[in-house]
Amino acid sequence: MTAKTWGEALRDGAISGAIAGVATAGVAALCGWRDSGSAIAPINATSHVVHGDEAGSVTGLDLAHTGIGFPVHMGSAMLWATLYERAFGAAADRGETGKALAGGYAIAALAYLTDYHAMPKRLTPGWEERVSGPSLALIFGALALSLPLRGLLRDRAGSSAASSRYESQHG
Repeated sequence: MTAKTWGEALRDGAISGAIAGVATAGVAALCGWRDSGSAIAPINATSHVVHGDEAGSVTGLDLAHTGIGFPVHMGSAMLWATLYERAFGAAADRGETGKALAGGYAIAALAYLTDYHAMPKRLTPGWEERVSGPSLALIFGALALSLPLRGLLRDRAGSSAASSRYESQHG
C-alpha cells in the first residue's frame, strides 16, 4: 500500500488532528502554567491572529481569546495531521511504528519551520509569547508523538480483534 488518497487523508486527519490538537494544547497548557503562571495563556496567545500582540497577555479563559485561539489551534493540528496521514498514515495503519514515528517527527519539524520561520509573525501560533524555547520544543514533540497514534492504535486494536477471532475459532 502506498500513500493514502486525499479523501482518506482528510478523513483520518480529522481524527489524528483532534488527538494531536488536544495533546499539544495539553502540553502547551502545562508549559504555560510552569513558564508564565497561566495554563490558558498559550492558547489565548494564538488569537493574536485576530487581536494582535495583546492576546499574549490574556491569562484567563474568555470567548474573545480562548474562543478564537482554541479553534485556530485545532484547525492547524488537523491541517498538519492531514498532511501526516497523506504521507505517513498508511505506515501507521500497518503498524510500522518506526516509519510512523519518523513521519510524525518529519511533519512536526515541517510545522515548526513553517510556523516560526516561513510565516509572518501575525500567523505564528503565538506560544513563544507565553512559553520558553524548551517548552516550545516539548509542544512540537507532543505533535510528533501524537500524529501516529490513530493509526498505531487502530492497528493494535485490529491485531487484537483478529487474534481473538482466531483463538475463538481454533480453540
